[in-house]
Amino acid sequence: MVRIRVLVVDDHRIFAESLAAALAAEPDVDVSAAGSGPAALRCLERAVAEGRRFDVLLVDADLGGNVPGVRPAVPVHDNNEEGLVDGISLVAGVRSGQPGVRTVVLAEKDDPRRAALALQAGASGWVAKDCSLSRLLTVIRGVLRDETHLPPALLTGVLRELTAARKHRTESERLVESLTPREREVLRCMVAGLGRKAVAERLFLSPHTVRTHMQNVLGKLGVHSTLAAVALARRAGVGPVDLTGDVVERGGQLA
Repeated sequence: MVRIRVLVVDDHRIFAESLAAALAAEPDVDVSAAGSGPAALRCLERAVAEGRRFDVLLVDADLGGNVPGVRPAVPVHDNNEEGLVDGISLVAGVRSGQPGVRTVVLAEKDDPRRAALALQAGASGWVAKDCSLSRLLTVIRGVLRDETHLPPALLTGVLRELTAARKHRTESERLVESLTPREREVLRCMVAGLGRKAVAERLFLSPHTVRTHMQNVLGKLGVHSTLAAVALARRAGVGPVDLTGDVVERGGQLA
């Protein structure tokens, strides 16, 4: 018999232990529980080291607080519980570090926007916490067959959210493509949080030239602040300039 290894991640101890006990009664399920994002990440790392990877994570949508955005997973060190990882961030971190593990988000209520965020982060399903055990087992087995599971009542809302997100991303990508190579480099410096003086030093330009580039970037992107430009760049998939590597080539010709 092929056994399914499940990790329940929920900071409500009674719920986590009750769900783990119910799942453990199934003949083909091995289950463990973790009470926080950092604890879950340590469980995953330990399982890999021992050659017994988890197959499915059941993650509380409100883990560590109700944080609707997707943030990078908090680095975890032994015996350090500081910096809670919220549920959707944990999904994103697991997708990045262990893409073979399927994640299912357990939610107190249906929320199309957060369900869409969870799917974008890499979740394979969104399930109500009060669903039946048979329904949950169907979802667990289904995601292992690469199925995506959502409550029927959420389908329309989630599709609308995903379509809107794609529309915003497409428009953002078009605007970023209108920038010159030097302006894109300046934008990446802005995404990295560099101020005008730091950008000037990095690109070997005068502060006045950097100011002109920044004004051009804002104008072409149709925004009025650095924060808005950074948000648009993120939607378009523009990452920060690498601050750990070598500086870029001298910009005499490109400036």
